[in-house]
Amino acid sequence: MLDWIWITTSGTAVVMIVGTTVGIYAALLGLTRLAGLRSFSKLSSFDFAITVAFGSVVATVVLSENPPLLQGIAALAALYGIQTLVSVLRNHSSLVRQTVDNQPLLLMAGSDVLPQNLRKARMTKDDLWAKLREANVLRLDQVRAVVMESTGDVSVLHAKPDGPDLERGLLDGVRGTEDWRMDNVQGGA
Repeated sequence: MLDWIWITTSGTAVVMIVGTTVGIYAALLGLTRLAGLRSFSKLSSFDFAITVAFGSVVATVVLSENPPLLQGIAALAALYGIQTLVSVLRNHSSLVRQTVDNQPLLLMAGSDVLPQNLRKARMTKDDLWAKLREANVLRLDQVRAVVMESTGDVSVLHAKPDGPDLERGLLDGVRGTEDWRMDNVQGGA
């Protein structure tokens, strides 16, 4: 026999879910306005983790009677406070920056795939080819560099084969560039 309780609800529960949703949404908007636009950025792995935590708190508060709305708002406020504190500390301390941020990783140097760095990034060549296609790369000689960013996003730096060289400053702080011959980079060796 089917247990219909899994797909039904009461009118009171619906009203409470709608009310809680409106309340948590208003709190999210208000806290985001106070904290600034960076609240939902993916500039660092820490920012990404906080964004996921925001979503988890919102979902839990909206779909469950425990925690209640005010506890959910307190949790959001605490997350925003932590994010603000870590952002300030990252600006003033290289130790904090190194602790909370991943360092970008070079995956391709020009048209050369760096298999050891693909392994470090836990990517396959197929993953890399997909990213090149997303960036509209038609030939490998267009690629200047491919970098897995600290957020896990992949940046494909490319130009026409006879186009400009890559400016060295764009690779500052990227792991794997120390072993790369910089012939095709402005300001390189």
